[in-house]
Amino acid sequence: MSVLSAPAFSHQITTTTTSIPKSALQIRGGSSDQSRSLSSSTAPPSYETLASPAPGTPFHYAFPVHDLSLAKEFYSTVLGCVEGRSSSKWQDYSLHGHQIVAHYVGPDYRCQDYFNPVDGDEVPVPHTGLALTESEFHALAKRVKSAGVEFIIEPHKRFEGMPGEQWTMFFKDPSGNNLEFKCMTKMENLFAKYNVE
Repeated sequence: MSVLSAPAFSHQITTTTTSIPKSALQIRGGSSDQSRSLSSSTAPPSYETLASPAPGTPFHYAFPVHDLSLAKEFYSTVLGCVEGRSSSKWQDYSLHGHQIVAHYVGPDYRCQDYFNPVDGDEVPVPHTGLALTESEFHALAKRVKSAGVEFIIEPHKRFEGMPGEQWTMFFKDPSGNNLEFKCMTKMENLFAKYNVE
């Protein structure tokens, strides 16, 4: 797969097939009375690496979902994340080289929203997301809109003329988890310290 044909959030794509030594294999999850190590009779798996980690220190974020198939459709198709490891209870994705993990917690889960005013917007809390480049921000906004996802806060610029000037947008995943994607007009001001009135 070429980088040009990859989804918007796949970062750099490489493919590697390798085997893991049996002694290094561990089972993820399971009850405390189960053996965590695979038996020596279990063949080591082969795998492909479809996305590269973000430069520096990639973050890891795990979040609850009520339906893994809906999560897969949203994170893979709408956001363009590359799927990594998965099981019947969770799915790993590369969000621009950062590891996010959707964990199934039951059919009744929906994110509990709180709101906080930020520059005239009622911002939903909790939320997570990324600070993108301007071209990435506008491409994602177009992609989300084309997929029919409803914006909680439409893409717009806030804190205009201030050190924290930025483009921002908010929307939900199918489980109601809030996502914000932003673009600082000056990325070096992401952590500019000043009082906002």
